[in-house]
Amino acid sequence: MKLLNRSVGFRATLEGPIRGSRINPPMQSASAKAAVPHSSSEGDPQADVARVQVAYQQLRSAARSRPCPPYKERVEHLNRLLGAVRAEQGALVESVAQDFGHRSAHETAISEVLPVVNAIRFALAHLKVWMKPRPRPVALSFRPGRAEVRPQPLGVVGIIAPWNYPFLLAVDPLVSALAAGNRVLLKPSELAPATSALLKGMIEESFDSSHVAVVTGDARVGEAVCKLPLDHLLFTGSTRLGKLVMRAASENLTPVTLELGGKSPVLVHPDFPLERAVERIAVGKFFNAGQTCVAPDYVLLPQGQLEVAVDKLRDQIRKCYPTLKNNPDYTAIIHDGHYARLRALVSDAASKGADVIEVNPAGEAQLEAERKLAPTLLLDVNDDMHVLQEEIFGPLLPLLPYGSLDEALAYLAERPHPLALYYFDSDKKRTRRVLDASLSGGACVNDTCLQPLQEALPFGGVGASGMGAYHGVEGFNTFSHLRGVFYQARFNVTALTNPPFGPAVERLLSVLIGK
Repeated sequence: MKLLNRSVGFRATLEGPIRGSRINPPMQSASAKAAVPHSSSEGDPQADVARVQVAYQQLRSAARSRPCPPYKERVEHLNRLLGAVRAEQGALVESVAQDFGHRSAHETAISEVLPVVNAIRFALAHLKVWMKPRPRPVALSFRPGRAEVRPQPLGVVGIIAPWNYPFLLAVDPLVSALAAGNRVLLKPSELAPATSALLKGMIEESFDSSHVAVVTGDARVGEAVCKLPLDHLLFTGSTRLGKLVMRAASENLTPVTLELGGKSPVLVHPDFPLERAVERIAVGKFFNAGQTCVAPDYVLLPQGQLEVAVDKLRDQIRKCYPTLKNNPDYTAIIHDGHYARLRALVSDAASKGADVIEVNPAGEAQLEAERKLAPTLLLDVNDDMHVLQEEIFGPLLPLLPYGSLDEALAYLAERPHPLALYYFDSDKKRTRRVLDASLSGGACVNDTCLQPLQEALPFGGVGASGMGAYHGVEGFNTFSHLRGVFYQARFNVTALTNPPFGPAVERLLSVLIGK
Protein backbone atom coordinates (compact mmCIF):
# COMPACT_ATOMS: atom_id res chain seq x y z
CA MET A 1 0.00 0.00 0.00
CA LYS A 2 1.31 3.43 -0.92
CA LEU A 3 0.19 6.78 0.34
CA LEU A 4 -0.58 9.44 -2.23
CA ASN A 5 2.73 11.08 -3.09
CA ARG A 6 1.74 14.72 -2.37
CA SER A 7 2.52 15.78 0.37
CA VAL A 8 0.39 25.92 25.04
CA GLY A 9 3.03 23.90 26.42
CA PHE A 10 2.12 20.88 28.47
CA ARG A 11 -0.76 21.32 30.87
CA ALA A 12 1.29 21.23 34.04
CA THR A 13 2.48 23.55 36.74
CA LEU A 14 5.39 23.37 39.10
CA GLU A 15 5.36 24.23 42.77
CA GLY A 16 6.93 27.64 43.12
CA PRO A 17 7.16 30.55 40.68
CA ILE A 18 8.90 30.48 37.34
CA ARG A 19 10.45 33.82 36.50
CA GLY A 20 12.54 34.70 33.50
CA SER A 21 14.90 31.87 32.65
CA ARG A 22 15.33 30.55 36.21
CA ILE A 23 13.17 28.48 38.50
CA ASN A 24 13.88 29.58 42.05
CA PRO A 25 17.49 30.37 42.98
CA PRO A 26 19.72 27.26 42.87
CA MET A 27 20.72 25.81 46.22
CA GLN A 28 24.39 26.26 47.01
CA SER A 29 25.13 22.57 47.46
CA ALA A 30 28.36 20.90 46.45
CA SER A 31 26.66 19.48 43.38
CA ALA A 32 25.32 22.87 42.31
CA LYS A 33 28.70 24.54 42.64
CA ALA A 34 30.60 22.03 40.51
CA ALA A 35 31.82 23.39 37.18
CA VAL A 36 31.63 20.73 34.49
CA PRO A 37 33.00 21.04 30.96
CA HIS A 38 30.75 20.06 28.06
CA SER A 39 32.63 16.94 27.10
CA SER A 40 32.68 13.20 27.71
CA SER A 41 34.42 12.02 30.83
CA GLU A 42 38.09 11.43 30.36
CA GLY A 43 40.07 8.89 32.34
CA ASP A 44 41.74 5.55 32.43
CA PRO A 45 39.36 2.96 30.89
CA GLN A 46 40.51 0.26 33.31
CA ALA A 47 39.99 2.60 36.26
CA ASP A 48 36.49 3.43 35.01
CA VAL A 49 35.55 -0.25 34.82
CA ALA A 50 37.10 -0.83 38.25
CA ARG A 51 34.90 1.93 39.70
CA VAL A 52 31.84 0.21 38.31
CA GLN A 53 32.89 -3.12 39.81
CA VAL A 54 33.56 -1.60 43.23
CA ALA A 55 30.20 0.20 43.25
CA TYR A 56 28.39 -2.98 42.19
CA GLN A 57 30.08 -5.15 44.84
CA GLN A 58 29.14 -2.69 47.56
CA LEU A 59 25.52 -2.70 46.43
CA ARG A 60 25.47 -6.49 46.12
CA SER A 61 26.90 -6.98 49.59
CA ALA A 62 24.28 -4.66 51.08
CA ALA A 63 21.46 -6.39 49.20
CA ARG A 64 22.56 -9.78 50.54
CA SER A 65 22.74 -8.56 54.13
CA ARG A 66 19.40 -6.73 53.99
CA PRO A 67 17.41 -8.02 51.02
CA CYS A 68 13.96 -6.60 51.78
CA PRO A 69 13.73 -3.04 53.19
CA PRO A 70 10.46 -2.48 55.10
CA TYR A 71 7.77 -0.01 54.13
CA LYS A 72 8.96 2.78 56.45
CA GLU A 73 12.49 2.63 55.07
CA ARG A 74 11.28 2.84 51.49
CA VAL A 75 9.10 5.82 52.35
CA GLU A 76 12.12 7.47 53.94
CA HIS A 77 14.17 6.93 50.78
CA LEU A 78 11.43 8.36 48.56
CA ASN A 79 10.98 11.40 50.80
CA ARG A 80 14.74 11.92 50.81
CA LEU A 81 14.75 11.88 47.01
CA LEU A 82 11.79 14.27 46.89
CA GLY A 83 13.57 16.74 49.16
CA ALA A 84 16.73 16.57 47.06
CA VAL A 85 14.83 17.17 43.80
CA ARG A 86 13.05 20.19 45.23
CA ALA A 87 16.26 21.60 46.69
CA GLU A 88 18.20 21.23 43.41
CA GLN A 89 15.53 22.31 40.91
CA GLY A 90 17.20 25.66 40.23
CA ALA A 91 20.61 24.06 39.77
CA LEU A 92 19.00 21.45 37.55
CA VAL A 93 17.67 24.09 35.18
CA GLU A 94 21.16 25.59 34.94
CA SER A 95 22.90 22.26 34.35
CA VAL A 96 20.50 21.07 31.65
CA ALA A 97 20.80 24.44 29.88
CA GLN A 98 24.57 24.11 30.04
CA ASP A 99 24.45 20.65 28.47
CA PHE A 100 22.17 21.71 25.62
CA GLY A 101 23.81 25.06 25.00
CA HIS A 102 20.34 26.41 25.62
CA ARG A 103 17.27 24.68 27.04
CA SER A 104 14.06 26.43 27.99
CA ALA A 105 13.82 26.72 31.79
CA HIS A 106 10.09 26.13 31.60
CA GLU A 107 10.57 23.01 29.49
CA THR A 108 12.98 21.60 32.07
CA ALA A 109 10.53 22.34 34.88
CA ILE A 110 7.57 20.85 33.00
CA SER A 111 9.31 17.81 31.57
CA GLU A 112 12.00 16.92 34.12
CA VAL A 113 11.22 18.29 37.59
CA LEU A 114 7.42 18.07 37.73
CA PRO A 115 7.09 14.47 36.45
CA VAL A 116 9.67 13.25 38.98
CA VAL A 117 7.89 15.05 41.82
CA ASN A 118 4.57 13.55 40.68
CA ALA A 119 6.10 10.07 40.39
CA ILE A 120 7.41 10.22 43.97
CA ARG A 121 4.10 11.51 45.29
CA PHE A 122 2.23 8.76 43.45
CA ALA A 123 4.54 6.08 44.81
CA LEU A 124 4.21 7.40 48.37
CA ALA A 125 0.42 7.41 48.07
CA HIS A 126 0.18 3.83 46.78
CA LEU A 127 3.26 2.03 48.09
CA LYS A 128 1.56 0.38 51.06
CA VAL A 129 -1.00 -1.25 48.77
CA TRP A 130 1.63 -2.28 46.20
CA MET A 131 3.70 -4.03 48.88
CA LYS A 132 0.83 -6.06 50.30
CA PRO A 133 0.58 -9.77 49.44
CA ARG A 134 -1.97 -10.28 46.66
CA PRO A 135 -4.41 -13.16 47.32
CA ARG A 136 -4.98 -15.62 44.48
CA PRO A 137 -7.74 -18.21 44.07
CA VAL A 138 -7.04 -21.88 44.81
CA ALA A 139 -8.48 -24.78 42.81
CA LEU A 140 -11.08 -26.92 44.56
CA SER A 141 -8.69 -29.88 44.75
CA PHE A 142 -6.20 -27.87 46.89
CA ARG A 143 -8.63 -26.23 49.29
CA PRO A 144 -8.66 -25.22 52.11
CA GLY A 145 -5.08 -24.19 51.29
CA ARG A 146 -4.53 -20.62 50.19
CA ALA A 147 -2.27 -18.83 47.70
CA GLU A 148 -0.84 -15.37 47.31
CA VAL A 149 1.71 -13.35 45.36
CA ARG A 150 4.33 -11.60 47.49
CA PRO A 151 6.27 -8.74 45.80
CA GLN A 152 9.94 -8.88 46.74
CA PRO A 153 12.90 -6.69 45.77
CA LEU A 154 15.04 -8.12 42.98
CA GLY A 155 18.29 -7.00 44.62
CA VAL A 156 20.66 -4.82 42.58
CA VAL A 157 19.23 -3.16 39.48
CA GLY A 158 20.91 -0.99 36.86
CA ILE A 159 19.57 2.13 35.13
CA ILE A 160 21.22 3.62 32.03
CA ALA A 161 19.80 7.02 31.11
CA PRO A 162 19.93 9.00 27.83
CA TRP A 163 20.78 12.64 27.11
CA ASN A 164 17.50 14.11 25.85
CA TYR A 165 15.87 14.25 29.30
CA PRO A 166 18.98 13.54 31.35
CA PHE A 167 17.40 14.05 34.78
CA LEU A 168 13.89 12.69 34.22
CA LEU A 169 14.95 9.47 32.53
CA ALA A 170 17.52 8.76 35.24
CA VAL A 171 15.41 9.58 38.30
CA ASP A 172 11.96 8.44 37.16
CA PRO A 173 12.96 4.75 36.99
CA LEU A 174 14.96 5.28 40.20
CA VAL A 175 11.66 6.08 41.93
CA SER A 176 10.21 2.73 40.84
CA ALA A 177 13.35 0.85 41.83
CA LEU A 178 13.48 2.42 45.31
CA ALA A 179 9.76 1.86 45.87
CA ALA A 180 10.32 -1.82 45.08
CA GLY A 181 13.12 -1.95 47.70
CA ASN A 182 16.14 -2.39 45.44
CA ARG A 183 19.74 -1.18 45.49
CA VAL A 184 20.45 0.85 42.36
CA LEU A 185 23.45 1.40 40.10
CA LEU A 186 22.73 4.46 37.98
CA LYS A 187 24.64 5.47 34.83
CA PRO A 188 23.66 8.94 33.48
CA SER A 189 24.49 10.09 29.97
CA GLU A 190 28.02 11.27 29.22
CA LEU A 191 26.50 13.66 26.64
CA ALA A 192 24.94 15.64 29.51
CA PRO A 193 27.98 16.00 31.80
CA ALA A 194 26.73 18.98 33.84
CA THR A 195 23.46 17.26 34.66
CA SER A 196 25.30 13.99 35.37
CA ALA A 197 27.58 15.77 37.82
CA LEU A 198 24.62 17.43 39.51
CA LEU A 199 22.79 14.11 39.74
CA LYS A 200 25.84 12.34 41.14
CA GLY A 201 26.33 15.00 43.81
CA MET A 202 22.64 15.02 44.69
CA ILE A 203 22.50 11.25 45.11
CA GLU A 204 25.74 11.07 47.10
CA GLU A 205 24.44 13.73 49.50
CA SER A 206 21.11 11.94 49.91
CA PHE A 207 21.93 8.21 49.90
CA ASP A 208 24.58 5.88 51.19
CA SER A 209 26.65 4.39 48.35
CA SER A 210 25.48 0.94 49.48
CA HIS A 211 21.94 1.88 48.47
CA VAL A 212 22.26 4.08 45.35
CA ALA A 213 25.49 4.55 43.43
CA VAL A 214 25.99 6.83 40.41
CA VAL A 215 28.79 5.96 37.98
CA THR A 216 29.70 8.54 35.35
CA GLY A 217 31.83 8.17 32.25
CA ASP A 218 31.67 7.39 28.57
CA ALA A 219 30.39 4.37 26.67
CA ARG A 220 32.98 2.10 28.34
CA VAL A 221 31.29 2.69 31.68
CA GLY A 222 27.87 1.96 30.19
CA GLU A 223 29.23 -1.24 28.65
CA ALA A 224 30.70 -2.28 32.01
CA VAL A 225 27.31 -1.77 33.67
CA CYS A 226 25.60 -3.91 31.00
CA LYS A 227 28.05 -6.76 31.61
CA LEU A 228 27.40 -6.96 35.36
CA PRO A 229 25.30 -9.82 36.78
CA LEU A 230 22.51 -7.43 37.70
CA ASP A 231 19.06 -8.56 38.78
CA HIS A 232 17.45 -6.20 36.26
CA LEU A 233 18.62 -3.55 33.81
CA LEU A 234 16.57 -0.66 32.46
CA PHE A 235 17.99 1.11 29.41
CA THR A 236 16.58 4.16 27.63
CA GLY A 237 18.06 5.05 24.26
CA SER A 238 18.15 4.18 20.58
CA THR A 239 17.08 0.87 19.07
CA ARG A 240 20.62 0.30 17.79
CA LEU A 241 22.12 0.65 21.27
CA GLY A 242 19.24 -1.31 22.76
CA LYS A 243 20.32 -4.35 20.77
CA LEU A 244 23.87 -4.04 22.12
CA VAL A 245 22.61 -3.65 25.68
CA MET A 246 20.42 -6.72 25.37
CA ARG A 247 23.25 -8.75 23.89
CA ALA A 248 25.63 -7.80 26.72
CA ALA A 249 23.00 -8.44 29.40
CA SER A 250 22.20 -11.86 27.97
CA GLU A 251 25.63 -13.18 29.01
CA ASN A 252 24.40 -13.08 32.63
CA LEU A 253 20.73 -13.73 31.78
CA THR A 254 19.99 -10.27 33.16
CA PRO A 255 16.34 -9.33 32.49
CA VAL A 256 16.05 -6.05 30.61
CA THR A 257 13.53 -3.28 30.18
CA LEU A 258 14.28 -1.39 26.97
CA GLU A 259 12.73 2.03 26.43
CA LEU A 260 13.60 2.81 22.83
CA GLY A 261 11.70 4.96 20.36
CA GLY A 262 10.70 4.70 16.76
CA LYS A 263 8.63 6.75 14.38
CA SER A 264 5.57 7.78 16.39
CA PRO A 265 2.82 8.73 13.92
CA VAL A 266 -0.04 11.22 14.11
CA LEU A 267 -3.29 10.38 12.32
CA VAL A 268 -5.86 13.15 11.86
CA HIS A 269 -9.42 12.26 10.83
CA PRO A 270 -11.11 14.58 8.28
CA ASP A 271 -13.93 15.41 10.71
CA PHE A 272 -11.65 16.70 13.47
CA PRO A 273 -11.07 20.48 13.63
CA LEU A 274 -7.75 20.90 11.84
CA GLU A 275 -6.69 24.03 13.71
CA ARG A 276 -7.09 22.27 17.06
CA ALA A 277 -5.11 19.26 15.88
CA VAL A 278 -2.33 21.42 14.44
CA GLU A 279 -1.93 23.31 17.71
CA ARG A 280 -1.44 20.13 19.75
CA ILE A 281 0.82 18.55 17.11
CA ALA A 282 3.07 21.63 16.97
CA VAL A 283 3.36 21.89 20.75
CA GLY A 284 4.24 18.20 21.12
CA LYS A 285 6.62 18.16 18.16
CA PHE A 286 8.67 21.28 18.88
CA PHE A 287 8.87 20.93 22.66
CA ASN A 288 12.57 20.42 23.43
CA ALA A 289 13.14 21.06 19.70
CA GLY A 290 11.70 17.64 18.90
CA GLN A 291 14.31 15.80 20.97
CA THR A 292 11.67 13.66 22.70
CA CYS A 293 11.23 9.92 22.29
CA VAL A 294 7.43 10.25 22.13
CA ALA A 295 7.39 13.35 19.89
CA PRO A 296 5.26 13.12 16.73
CA ASP A 297 7.57 11.82 14.02
CA TYR A 298 5.29 12.27 11.01
CA VAL A 299 1.67 13.25 10.35
CA LEU A 300 -0.94 11.52 8.21
CA LEU A 301 -3.43 14.12 7.00
CA PRO A 302 -6.61 13.72 4.92
CA GLN A 303 -6.07 14.26 1.23
CA GLY A 304 -6.99 17.84 0.38
CA GLN A 305 -6.11 19.25 3.81
CA LEU A 306 -2.36 19.33 3.34
CA GLU A 307 -1.95 22.92 2.16
CA VAL A 308 -4.32 24.23 4.83
CA ALA A 309 -2.42 22.24 7.46
CA VAL A 310 0.89 23.76 6.33
CA ASP A 311 -0.53 27.28 6.67
CA LYS A 312 -1.92 26.53 10.12
CA LEU A 313 1.33 24.93 11.24
CA ARG A 314 3.24 28.01 10.09
CA ASP A 315 0.86 30.21 12.08
CA GLN A 316 1.14 28.03 15.19
CA ILE A 317 4.94 27.93 15.05
CA ARG A 318 5.07 31.73 14.69
CA LYS A 319 2.71 32.04 17.65
CA CYS A 320 4.79 29.76 19.89
CA TYR A 321 8.21 30.90 18.67
CA PRO A 322 8.14 34.40 17.09
CA THR A 323 11.94 34.30 17.17
CA LEU A 324 14.39 31.42 17.41
CA LYS A 325 17.96 32.56 17.94
CA ASN A 326 17.63 34.31 21.31
CA ASN A 327 14.23 32.94 22.26
CA PRO A 328 14.43 31.46 25.78
CA ASP A 329 11.53 29.12 24.95
CA TYR A 330 13.16 27.45 21.93
CA THR A 331 15.69 24.76 22.83
CA ALA A 332 18.98 24.11 21.03
CA ILE A 333 20.10 20.81 19.55
CA ILE A 334 22.17 18.88 22.10
CA HIS A 335 25.50 18.69 20.19
CA ASP A 336 27.13 19.28 16.82
CA GLY A 337 26.90 15.65 15.69
CA HIS A 338 23.15 15.50 16.21
CA TYR A 339 22.74 18.90 14.52
CA ALA A 340 24.67 17.64 11.49
CA ARG A 341 22.58 14.45 11.38
CA LEU A 342 19.35 16.46 11.26
CA ARG A 343 20.69 18.75 8.53
CA ALA A 344 21.70 15.64 6.57
CA LEU A 345 18.13 14.29 6.82
CA VAL A 346 16.83 17.52 5.29
CA SER A 347 19.46 17.50 2.52
CA ASP A 348 18.73 13.87 1.68
CA ALA A 349 14.99 14.53 1.45
CA ALA A 350 15.49 17.64 -0.68
CA SER A 351 17.82 15.81 -3.06
CA LYS A 352 15.14 13.14 -3.58
CA GLY A 353 12.36 15.57 -4.39
CA ALA A 354 10.90 16.65 -1.05
CA ASP A 355 9.45 20.13 -0.65
CA VAL A 356 11.28 21.64 2.34
CA ILE A 357 9.48 24.43 4.22
CA GLU A 358 11.66 26.04 6.89
CA VAL A 359 9.69 28.16 9.36
CA ASN A 360 11.97 30.92 10.60
CA PRO A 361 9.47 33.59 11.73
CA ALA A 362 11.97 36.43 12.23
CA GLY A 363 14.17 35.44 9.28
CA GLU A 364 17.19 35.10 11.56
CA ALA A 365 20.56 34.10 10.15
CA GLN A 366 23.42 32.09 11.66
CA LEU A 367 21.24 29.87 13.83
CA GLU A 368 23.99 27.24 13.54
CA ALA A 369 26.16 29.18 15.99
CA GLU A 370 23.51 28.62 18.66
CA ARG A 371 22.78 25.08 17.45
CA LYS A 372 19.21 26.22 16.85
CA LEU A 373 17.45 24.37 14.03
CA ALA A 374 14.34 26.05 12.63
CA PRO A 375 11.10 24.04 12.61
CA THR A 376 10.98 22.40 9.20
CA LEU A 377 7.99 20.90 7.39
CA LEU A 378 8.62 18.28 4.71
CA LEU A 379 6.17 17.53 1.88
CA ASP A 380 6.32 15.14 -1.08
CA VAL A 381 8.25 12.64 1.04
CA ASN A 382 8.56 8.95 0.23
CA ASP A 383 10.01 5.82 1.76
CA ASP A 384 13.31 6.20 -0.11
CA MET A 385 14.17 9.18 2.07
CA HIS A 386 16.05 8.68 5.33
CA VAL A 387 13.62 10.99 7.10
CA LEU A 388 10.96 8.27 6.76
CA GLN A 389 13.34 5.44 7.59
CA GLU A 390 14.88 6.50 10.92
CA GLU A 391 13.63 8.22 14.03
CA ILE A 392 13.97 11.98 13.48
CA PHE A 393 14.48 13.20 17.06
CA GLY A 394 14.48 16.84 16.06
CA PRO A 395 12.27 19.70 14.77
CA LEU A 396 11.59 18.15 11.33
CA LEU A 397 8.02 17.12 10.54
CA PRO A 398 7.05 15.15 7.41
CA LEU A 399 3.41 15.57 6.32
CA LEU A 400 1.81 12.78 4.28
CA PRO A 401 -1.70 12.69 2.75
CA TYR A 402 -3.99 9.67 2.88
CA GLY A 403 -7.15 8.83 0.98
CA SER A 404 -9.17 6.74 3.44
CA LEU A 405 -8.93 5.61 7.04
CA ASP A 406 -8.37 2.03 5.86
CA GLU A 407 -5.44 3.21 3.74
CA ALA A 408 -3.91 5.08 6.68
CA LEU A 409 -4.29 2.10 9.03
CA ALA A 410 -2.71 -0.21 6.44
CA TYR A 411 0.23 2.20 6.14
CA LEU A 412 0.75 2.13 9.92
CA ALA A 413 0.42 -1.67 10.08
CA GLU A 414 3.26 -2.12 7.57
CA ARG A 415 5.72 -0.30 9.82
CA PRO A 416 7.50 -1.27 13.06
CA HIS A 417 5.48 -0.67 16.21
CA PRO A 418 6.20 2.86 17.50
CA LEU A 419 6.53 4.07 21.07
CA ALA A 420 3.46 6.29 20.68
CA LEU A 421 0.44 6.73 18.43
CA TYR A 422 -1.58 9.94 18.24
CA TYR A 423 -5.11 10.02 16.83
CA PHE A 424 -7.36 13.04 16.44
CA ASP A 425 -11.07 12.21 16.18
CA SER A 426 -14.20 13.02 18.23
CA ASP A 427 -16.00 9.85 17.14
CA LYS A 428 -15.65 7.18 19.85
CA LYS A 429 -16.46 4.25 17.58
CA ARG A 430 -13.81 5.21 15.02
CA THR A 431 -11.31 5.89 17.81
CA ARG A 432 -11.84 2.38 19.21
CA ARG A 433 -11.35 0.99 15.72
CA VAL A 434 -8.04 2.82 15.25
CA LEU A 435 -6.78 1.73 18.68
CA ASP A 436 -7.80 -1.89 18.00
CA ALA A 437 -6.25 -1.93 14.52
CA SER A 438 -2.87 -0.53 15.60
CA LEU A 439 -0.14 -1.48 18.06
CA SER A 440 2.12 0.96 19.86
CA GLY A 441 3.77 1.32 23.23
CA GLY A 442 1.25 3.98 24.27
CA ALA A 443 -1.35 6.20 22.66
CA CYS A 444 -2.94 9.59 23.13
CA VAL A 445 -6.25 10.68 21.65
CA ASN A 446 -6.80 14.31 20.63
CA ASP A 447 -3.45 15.49 21.99
CA THR A 448 0.23 14.58 21.92
CA CYS A 449 2.94 13.59 24.41
CA LEU A 450 0.67 13.58 27.46
CA GLN A 451 0.42 9.83 28.02
CA PRO A 452 3.91 9.50 29.64
CA LEU A 453 2.90 12.15 32.18
CA GLN A 454 0.11 9.94 33.56
CA GLU A 455 1.82 8.14 36.40
CA ALA A 456 -1.02 5.60 36.67
CA LEU A 457 -0.36 4.42 33.09
CA PRO A 458 2.47 2.05 32.15
CA PHE A 459 5.16 3.63 29.98
CA GLY A 460 7.06 1.42 27.58
CA GLY A 461 7.45 0.22 24.03
CA VAL A 462 6.50 -2.85 22.06
CA GLY A 463 8.52 -4.63 19.40
CA ALA A 464 11.07 -2.29 17.85
CA SER A 465 10.18 0.48 20.32
CA GLY A 466 11.15 -1.56 23.36
CA MET A 467 10.03 -4.12 25.89
CA GLY A 468 8.72 -3.90 29.41
CA ALA A 469 7.30 -0.85 31.16
CA TYR A 470 7.57 1.30 34.24
CA HIS A 471 5.69 4.16 36.00
CA GLY A 472 3.25 3.54 38.83
CA VAL A 473 2.44 -0.02 39.81
CA GLU A 474 3.96 -1.32 36.56
CA GLY A 475 7.28 0.22 37.58
CA PHE A 476 6.99 -1.35 41.03
CA ASN A 477 6.24 -4.73 39.42
CA THR A 478 9.08 -4.38 36.90
CA PHE A 479 11.62 -4.00 39.71
CA SER A 480 10.00 -6.67 41.91
CA HIS A 481 9.95 -10.45 41.88
CA LEU A 482 6.29 -11.45 42.13
CA ARG A 483 6.79 -14.55 44.20
CA GLY A 484 3.97 -17.10 44.22
CA VAL A 485 3.40 -18.75 47.62
CA PHE A 486 1.02 -21.62 48.51
CA TYR A 487 0.05 -22.23 52.15
CA GLN A 488 -1.07 -25.76 52.89
CA ALA A 489 -3.93 -26.11 55.36
CA ARG A 490 -3.64 -28.34 58.42
CA PHE A 491 -6.48 -30.50 57.17
CA ASN A 492 -6.24 -31.34 53.46
CA VAL A 493 -6.85 -34.13 50.97
CA THR A 494 -3.45 -34.30 49.28
CA ALA A 495 -2.49 -37.35 51.33
CA LEU A 496 -5.12 -39.25 49.31
CA THR A 497 -2.91 -38.87 46.24
CA ASN A 498 0.15 -40.51 47.81
CA PRO A 499 1.32 -43.81 46.34
CA PRO A 500 0.55 -46.66 46.31
CA PHE A 501 -2.35 -45.57 44.13
CA GLY A 502 -5.61 -47.47 44.26
CA PRO A 503 -9.40 -47.22 43.91
CA ALA A 504 -9.63 -44.20 46.25
CA VAL A 505 -7.37 -42.13 43.98
CA GLU A 506 -9.33 -43.24 40.92
CA ARG A 507 -12.62 -42.18 42.51
CA LEU A 508 -11.12 -38.83 43.55
CA LEU A 509 -9.74 -38.16 40.05
CA SER A 510 -13.09 -39.10 38.53
CA VAL A 511 -14.80 -36.47 40.68
CA LEU A 512 -12.17 -33.76 40.08
CA ILE A 513 -11.69 -34.28 36.34
CA GLY A 514 -15.24 -35.24 35.45
CA LYS A 515 -16.47 -37.19 32.47
